[in-house]
Amino acid sequence: MFASNIFQVEVLGISKHGFWLLLDGETELFVSFLNFPWFHKASVEQLFYVERSLPHHLYWPELDVDLHIDSIQHPEKYPLVSNVGL
Repeated sequence: MFASNIFQVEVLGISKHGFWLLLDGETELFVSFLNFPWFHKASVEQLFYVERSLPHHLYWPELDVDLHIDSIQHPEKYPLVSNVGL
């Protein structure tokens, strides 16, 4: 039996600029490495291992990255706070 509280997320592809996610088989999102630099040096395996236990929450456990879906859709609302490269 499939749990109804599991929300689907799939990585569709990766380019040198970022990667695409598919939510619930319907909504495509592009995650730009420019806006989310902690993904830039991640391995393919690390990018593909993404969890979505809540409708608007994504988590990459191997990278310890949590994102609200709205931050991907509207990155201008969420100023980048990162220690990458420091």
